[in-house]
Amino acid sequence: MTTNQHKKQNAFAPLLMDVAVPLGSYYLFKGAFGMSTFAALAWSSVVPAARTLWSAVGKRTLNGLAGLILVVNVVGLALSFVAGDPRLMLAKDSAVSSTVGIGILVSVMLGKPMMTAGLKPFLVKGDAAREAAWARLESGASSASADFRRRERAFSAVWGVVLLTECVVRVVGAYTVPVDTMVWLGSVIMVVAVGLGILVGGALGAGPMAAMVVFEAKADSEAKAESEAKAVEAEAAAEIRVPEVALAR
Repeated sequence: MTTNQHKKQNAFAPLLMDVAVPLGSYYLFKGAFGMSTFAALAWSSVVPAARTLWSAVGKRTLNGLAGLILVVNVVGLALSFVAGDPRLMLAKDSAVSSTVGIGILVSVMLGKPMMTAGLKPFLVKGDAAREAAWARLESGASSASADFRRRERAFSAVWGVVLLTECVVRVVGAYTVPVDTMVWLGSVIMVVAVGLGILVGGALGAGPMAAMVVFEAKADSEAKAESEAKAVEAEAAAEIRVPEVALAR
């Protein structure tokens, strides 16, 4: 396996561990093993709980994605006891998206936009030059850093607002639209919300951020090439001067 392949795997590793593993294990426990919703949610919470605890105790940091998945699972566990009124059952489906939306917006207000962890691997793509460019942009070392961080916050803010709006629309629909209609309309609303998140988030955040990362990486590469060329010229000039000095003597 090449170095670039290893780098790509490392870039996507947090996303896989914090999102893919909990979600995948939930469907595995429920579908393949026939567990109840409560049991599947409980067991699929083990990895995000461990990751959140390890970050908090071992690294003194908050693992946003793992923590968010854990909160979503806890909300799901609480909602698994809700039964009875079909409209309430429809409305409870929006609780997860509202939890995620609120979590994302809180992370933006705290200056640590949560969606960055999921976006970064797709923009960096395991490339060392882009990784370095991202680090400079995020650290404030680049002239474009301020704009980059604004776009970073905007991307997360868009998704937070979209998910909260989806929650409100689905709750309103659950109590105003016929139940039979809302059963399929809820899925349509979710698909539209995701589409809006991708379009608006891409236009205001991901797209400009990708362009800045590519530009920063290219500028750094050109600067290094220019520096190396000057070094070669200086070395060549020094080699020419040596015979001239010898002849002069």
